[in-house]
This record gives sequence, C-alpha cells and structure tokens, in this order.
Amino acid sequence: MVWYALLIAAVAVERVAELVVSQRNLSWSRARGGVEFGARHYPAMVALHTGLLAGCLAESFYRPFLPALGWPMLVVVLAAQGLRWWCIATLGRQWNTRVVVVPDASRVTNGPYRFFSHPNYVAVVVEGIALPLVHTAWVTALVFTVLNAAVLRTRIGVENTALARLR
Repeated sequence: MVWYALLIAAVAVERVAELVVSQRNLSWSRARGGVEFGARHYPAMVALHTGLLAGCLAESFYRPFLPALGWPMLVVVLAAQGLRWWCIATLGRQWNTRVVVVPDASRVTNGPYRFFSHPNYVAVVVEGIALPLVHTAWVTALVFTVLNAAVLRTRIGVENTALARLR
C-alpha cells in the first residue's frame, strides 16, 4: 500500500511539473497575442484530475493489490506518461493545460499528432483507467472514466474550434 501511495505522490508531482510548464507556455503565448478558449470548463477538469488521485488513495485502503492486474496496469500507466510527455515535447511552447491559440501559429502534425488529433487525451483516458486499477480501485476508474468522458466531450469541442483558427 505504501508503494502505491508513493506512485500517486509521484503522479501528483508530475502534474505539478505539468502546471509549471503550462504556466510558462501560457505566459509565452499571451506575450504573442494568444487567445484562450473554453476557460469555463477548466476548473472542472482540474477538480476531476485531483479527484482521480484522491480516489485512488482512498479506495486503495479497501481494495487488495492483485499482482496479475496491478503490474500490467503499472506498465500501462508508465506508457501513458510516456505518451503525455511525447505530446508535451512535440507541441513545445504551444502545449498548455488550457486551450490557447497563438495567432498565425502552425498546427502541429508531427510526433503523435501524425496518428490522431488528440493523443494527449488518449493518455488521459488510459491513465484514468490504469492508475486506479494498479491497486484494484475499480470504482475510482469507473467514476473518473464517466466524468472524464463528459469533460472531454466539451474540451475536445473547444479545442477543435480553436484549432480551426490555425493554419
């Protein structure tokens, strides 16, 4: 159980690192006339992702670690983190936790964006299922997945509208 709490803490630290990168990129984007889209859904997204980590910890007190499920899910979590950071590296300064479009920026079509439009959300969906299941927290996985589907429906619509403004 302690090692799982350390895993959740590591993911929380990773999220803080993302927010630092995001804030730096937001400042860069705004200095170049960047316009934010869909700010109203952002607090719900932050609350949902915070709830995922809290739910994982809380539910792990009541669930056993099942090695046949936990170890493969840990590998999936690590793969999702790899995909997430590949997205961040590919987008560079254009990556943000918010939807911000810099006028006259080019749409990124390399890296994981060669394969599909929103690869970061593939990482989010996969992680939202796998991270809780590392310690058999299936209720957290289910609740996060359902709520995340609603948030992503809004978020992807906002992003598609914003991306239509790029060359």
